[in-house]
Amino acid sequence: MTPAVRSGIIAAIAALIADQASKLWLLFAFDIGRRGAVSVTPFFDLVLAWNTGISYGWFQTESPTAAAILLAIKAVAVVLLAVWMARSHTRTATIGLGLIIGGAIGNAIDRFAYGAVVDFALFHVQIAGKTYNWYVFNLADVAIVVGVIALLYDSFLGTSAAKAP
Repeated sequence: MTPAVRSGIIAAIAALIADQASKLWLLFAFDIGRRGAVSVTPFFDLVLAWNTGISYGWFQTESPTAAAILLAIKAVAVVLLAVWMARSHTRTATIGLGLIIGGAIGNAIDRFAYGAVVDFALFHVQIAGKTYNWYVFNLADVAIVVGVIALLYDSFLGTSAAKAP
């Protein structure tokens, strides 16, 4: 195993542990379900949202068949990402892929355990008396976004991209 692949595996495990630990703490120690929305700052709240769909709540469904299909698609995606990670030549891409894998597994665990993904972070801003909310998300989502940014950086600005014709 190359040091880069080891870094990707460590990134995946770290993302998975941080995601699941935050969700378990919010659900069972902090009891966010009973507390309701908790204002942390003027622009950030902790809320409990059960996402039965995919990214940004698209394709919401309560169907067990649809949930099984989403899990199967996610499993195939994780395997393909792991193959890509094993073949990656840069540490940045490998860590990015590891973060995506860890985030995907974290959300898949939720879907399997609860039938929905646990989302809890809500950013918002008030302008002219109207409140604008961002999508509710979790640490797995953050890991996935950071992983995609790392892949984009590696593709366009990384060492191998600079050497490309």
